[in-house]
Amino acid sequence: MLNTVMVTVIILGAALVVIGTLLPLVPSHAWWVRGWDFPRVQLLILGVAILVIGVLASFPGKLVVLGVVLVACVYQAVRIVPYTPLYPKEMKLVDDVASGSQIVLLSSNVEMPNDRHDAVAELIETVDADIVFLMETDQTWYDSLEPKLSAYPTVVTELRDNYYGAIFATRLKVNEARFVYLSHDDTPTLFAELETQDGHTFRFVGLHPRPPVPGNTTRDRDAEIIYSARFARKTGLPLIAVGDFNDAAWSDTSRRFKRVGGYVDPRVGRGLIASFDAQSRLVRVPIDQFYATPDIAVASFARGPNIGSDHFPLIARIDLDEDKARAANNPPAPLNPDEIEELDRIAAEYRADLKDPNLPKPGFPDEN
Repeated sequence: MLNTVMVTVIILGAALVVIGTLLPLVPSHAWWVRGWDFPRVQLLILGVAILVIGVLASFPGKLVVLGVVLVACVYQAVRIVPYTPLYPKEMKLVDDVASGSQIVLLSSNVEMPNDRHDAVAELIETVDADIVFLMETDQTWYDSLEPKLSAYPTVVTELRDNYYGAIFATRLKVNEARFVYLSHDDTPTLFAELETQDGHTFRFVGLHPRPPVPGNTTRDRDAEIIYSARFARKTGLPLIAVGDFNDAAWSDTSRRFKRVGGYVDPRVGRGLIASFDAQSRLVRVPIDQFYATPDIAVASFARGPNIGSDHFPLIARIDLDEDKARAANNPPAPLNPDEIEELDRIAAEYRADLKDPNLPKPGFPDEN
């Protein structure tokens, strides 16, 4: 009887691990396919448990079943390992010093129904960030945080009651700061050009595309992420991209975002620093992202406290000193001409589709 129960558990667990590993390989934007990009750590842990239990059981085809599970575990481990201390760091930390080239950034999905406005207000005051980017903000959130936001000379808002509002606040010099739309799904993207105290000019992109849930495909999410990465590559200025990407750091879309933008990631070689779900240790995944071009260094990067949201905040101190960044960062290989041509073609086709007169017209940032 015990062996029968054990075999049943092994077969069902093995099926889940194998299916969950194979589905993300399918070139589909369906939510139920792309959703399997998220639980890679959980699938790896389940797969290892199946292998351990499988040693104690006896059933026909055991070696085949365990062999397939082992291959799935190896594949999942390969996807995850860059986000562990076992991998070389892409961004070594520079010294945290009082300098006109260093600024503090706070990014947080506050979760619209969350009523702990005081916790977020206290976080803003405690961190005292030079840039604050908040997501899922409606009018209630703005009214509650306005006393803290009033300390910032520039506050740009896109307040919505559909979970896709946002607030951007900064004390830096602002050359431009506005919300634009890179898809038809009504999710704003923040584009800003800012300047530090000592005159370093850089760009900031804040993203919050829709997640892969019932009723949503990931087509617009993926296109929005890639389009903004392509825009970053064309600016020639240092750039930071942050936000709730609703996409795991190890997914194909996030990895392509890094590749297209030529970004480095402080998580690589350092750890998962999983930001979601803050209310459950079992399903935590790094879906709130921080990417920077290689000419930006990081002095600190950490997950903030629990503020009642289903996301943890991300807090970073960055340094715009290019000499420090050059010494600390391990940038990726540049795109080759064929890759650039292919990405430009894809982006042009997507933009042409967005200009369909029968569909709502998104706004675009200046690409020059």
